[in-house]
Amino acid sequence: MSELDDLAAFAVLMEAGSFTAAAERLGCSKGQLSKRIRALELGLGASLLHRTTRRLDLTPAGAALLPEAQALTAQAERARQTVLRLQDELAGRVRLTVPISFGETFFDSLLLDFTRRYPRIRIELDLFNGYRDLAAEGFDLAIRSGMDPDERLVARPLFSLEEITCASPRYLASQGTPVHPADLAAHQCLLNTHYSGFEEWLYHRQHRLERVKVAGSLASNHYSLLKKAALSDVGIARLPSYMVQDELADGRLVWLLRDYRTRQAPVFLVHPWQGGLPRRIQVLVDYLLAWFERSRQRLDEMADQAGGAP
Repeated sequence: MSELDDLAAFAVLMEAGSFTAAAERLGCSKGQLSKRIRALELGLGASLLHRTTRRLDLTPAGAALLPEAQALTAQAERARQTVLRLQDELAGRVRLTVPISFGETFFDSLLLDFTRRYPRIRIELDLFNGYRDLAAEGFDLAIRSGMDPDERLVARPLFSLEEITCASPRYLASQGTPVHPADLAAHQCLLNTHYSGFEEWLYHRQHRLERVKVAGSLASNHYSLLKKAALSDVGIARLPSYMVQDELADGRLVWLLRDYRTRQAPVFLVHPWQGGLPRRIQVLVDYLLAWFERSRQRLDEMADQAGGAP
């Protein structure tokens, strides 16, 4: 315990009027409290109390010290209340880092809706595909694929990332619609060079793994470019579900090979461990969790309406 803690204990003792009552308020034993008062006296080089079996009387030194100890205790409580008010206030800055494809596809509209709801919260959005040290670089939240081994971080499941095989109606009208993964070998496929083995697409169905060699005139490590190419009738792409829900809903893209599953990866909402989150951060966490849950339900509904699940 620090000397400030001992001063606070001294103030509580004199307010409570007995070691028994003060120890109960402080959550310690009478013996521990007595040691703290004794340590304070030794540190000051003066006795503070005349101890009797029935009452506590202040020495001149104790009488001089008590108002100062009470003032320190009151100041500490005011400081605590100030911090609590800041924690509860729906205002201030929240720094959020997300992969580039997120920010380019839907985070603009998502966060615009959030800021309309909470105009006093300022979102600073960082688009970055690399690793950010959240604590060292001052970030409040991050969206990451895969579990983070950093014990200083808390990870909340956000959604399961799955790629959807899709193409534009015009491309399919001119080149035909694949009904089996093997059919993709005869099509222009838009390849994602971010992944190793990008010239081989894997599909799962009823515990069977199917591999197909694919090729095409365009390859990129950027999902947004591949999406634009698919919308421009260039070929067939595999794109994350979160990127194409609007296009699937309005018919600009067609969902292919629905009965086959593609690779899935869990995506997490991550923040530094700090006990209770400030309210301005917590409301954004709640908002993101709810948004992605609605997104998942919407995708399930589209699959059901088409007569099957992906």
